[in-house]
Amino acid sequence: MSLEPLLNPRSIAMIGASDKAGRIGGMPLELLSHFGFAGEVYPVNPKYAEVFGYRCYAQVEDLPAVPDLAVLAIGARDVTAMLRRCHAVGIRAAVVYAAGFAEEGAAGLLLQQELVQFCKESGMQVAGPNCMGLANLNTRAFTAFAAIFKTASMQSDTGCVSVLTQSGNVCSALYGLVRAQDLPVSHFINTGNEATVDFAQYLEYLAEDAQTEIVLGYVEQIRDGRRFIDACRRFQAQGKVLVVLKAGVTEKGAVAVQSHTSALAGDQKIYEAAFRDLNVIAADDFAQMANIAMLARLRHRTAGARIGVVTMSGALGAILTDRFIQAGLQLPDLPADVQAQLRQGIPAYGMVGNPVDVTGNIVNDPQFIVQVLQALAVTPALDTVVINAPGYMLDRMAQPLIEVVQKYPRLFVAIDTGNASCRDALREAGVAVFDDLGHAVRALGPFLTWQQRRGQWTAPVDDTCDGHAQIDVQPVAGRTNTASSHARVDVPSLPCHEGDARRYLAGFGLPDPDVHIAGTREEAAALADQLGVPLAMKVVSADLAHKTEAGGVLLNITGAQAAAQAYEQILENCRGYQPDAAIAGVMITPMQQGVAELLVGATRDPVFGPVLTVALGGIMTEIYRDTAHALLPVTHGEAVQLLRSLKAFALLDGFRGRPRADVDAAAQAMVAVGQAFVAGQPVLDQIEINPLLVRQAGSGVAMLDALLIADTAALASVVQG
Repeated sequence: MSLEPLLNPRSIAMIGASDKAGRIGGMPLELLSHFGFAGEVYPVNPKYAEVFGYRCYAQVEDLPAVPDLAVLAIGARDVTAMLRRCHAVGIRAAVVYAAGFAEEGAAGLLLQQELVQFCKESGMQVAGPNCMGLANLNTRAFTAFAAIFKTASMQSDTGCVSVLTQSGNVCSALYGLVRAQDLPVSHFINTGNEATVDFAQYLEYLAEDAQTEIVLGYVEQIRDGRRFIDACRRFQAQGKVLVVLKAGVTEKGAVAVQSHTSALAGDQKIYEAAFRDLNVIAADDFAQMANIAMLARLRHRTAGARIGVVTMSGALGAILTDRFIQAGLQLPDLPADVQAQLRQGIPAYGMVGNPVDVTGNIVNDPQFIVQVLQALAVTPALDTVVINAPGYMLDRMAQPLIEVVQKYPRLFVAIDTGNASCRDALREAGVAVFDDLGHAVRALGPFLTWQQRRGQWTAPVDDTCDGHAQIDVQPVAGRTNTASSHARVDVPSLPCHEGDARRYLAGFGLPDPDVHIAGTREEAAALADQLGVPLAMKVVSADLAHKTEAGGVLLNITGAQAAAQAYEQILENCRGYQPDAAIAGVMITPMQQGVAELLVGATRDPVFGPVLTVALGGIMTEIYRDTAHALLPVTHGEAVQLLRSLKAFALLDGFRGRPRADVDAAAQAMVAVGQAFVAGQPVLDQIEINPLLVRQAGSGVAMLDALLIADTAALASVVQG
């Protein structure tokens, strides 16, 4: 259902209207009157005949026409009953201000459940509860009790920035900062408890809203991950900018979030991975978000992560170089011909390679700055130019800078270390102006990275299954499953032991070393005699997920007698650890050598769905916690980038003379794990290969241990079905 009645109402009823602008039932009415909303406004309260120039009605049933939207400024216990009355007269949408719902314990949760049930039955759209409300600044449709609208300057331009938050106070703060940048706002949206309309639904609307180019968002929890992903992809496809600050990063912060809006903060690492994969700009504070919006408004200018820096100080050049590189940007050396051109006016002690230090000598020849700016505006070595100058010098170079910016589309950024009088003129010409070095770096780093990733983005191929894969779970060894590619793959009955898990994964191209299963000590001895190499031996049991802890793994076993003894020892250890464990035998495989061990796994995140994880393998996984995540599916290139993002990647890349590992083969294994996991939905809850042995470059990888875990609820559902 369209959110048009909520976000673009043509007529509004205020239930619980007040004649006092300081009350929540009066402030929106004053705003509607003061700013000249062109639609019909119907205050509802039997105490008044007129409120802020609008005729007031005693009951919602007395209204002369059916409004698009009702705003409820009444207590929590009266909300659902009033919604029923609104629906009875034909009102399709409502905003509920009242707190006292799910954020306030069991009693409030019951009230919210009653509200949700009514909305399901009626189809009514409700913003909130526990929200500050909404505003469409382009139509002057104010349904929010936010004092910031009276204190911030009112815009004259059509709004292009929308503010979407799960906190009312954050919504007001962001709106104020955006207006301080003189950026026009399209929508002000506080989602509150999101009982019926959630963050992702608003995001969907804004993705299609022709007047919204930039969205600044604050989230504590994404409730509908699939819808959020789809909306973000629409943003990306249309070149719109989405900047999000996610709360609940720390354990303490997560507790605060839950007490605030009854939200679950979610796994922060998965949120970070999702934002990266969807090219959402992750922000740290509100000022940074407003600054990024200011940069995003200049997107008609070509920009990117290769920065040229111009200063009058070698020290500031060094500081900016460090900070920009730390922010993930690049300062490439300028071409020799550009350096020669700059050297004509820059003394020998000034830098010309990048950063460019024009030195104090520029004061004696201010016209030389024209040559500097012109050279940096046209060189193909750069995407963005940053000028750091004191106010008086920025004033001197303002006119040539404006002329260059008007002639060339490259993004120019000025950091004013004084109080230049030319700031407004520069901004009007399309120069991004900052008054602080740190603010500039914190905004440019994520924004220019977004620009670079945007240029590399292509629409993802959705190779997940449509609906749930159909899995036959009869009690036999092999199963068939129709994956998205429509190929038939064997899916073992779950739970399953490692032998079945290996066979399933091998069907997706994961290399499996020479594996044998011995059912007796005699078979173990015969296999050892036949193979004639040091062996790894481990228990085969669907009941023992952690074989090492059970004493079910023995390594470097050599000879028939040792293998027979190891077989008996493994069974004795495991029966002592878990007497009722079903044991199918002992797996025997030659010992493997490689460069490094990885953990490669896939699981289903409750918010974002299938997620891939890679980490340093073996016991190092738990010691170092060096992990990387990505939403599934992943491409080979994305898998390589995940590996490179690990702190331990040096171990795969020839650290201190070690052989280089087969990174391509490891990446292909990661892709295969993702495909195997998606194909096994909904029954598969987790895949884990730990360790995945990565051999020397060109020699491939091998599964040393494999685990499949069932989603017991999904498994039971399929069995019963």
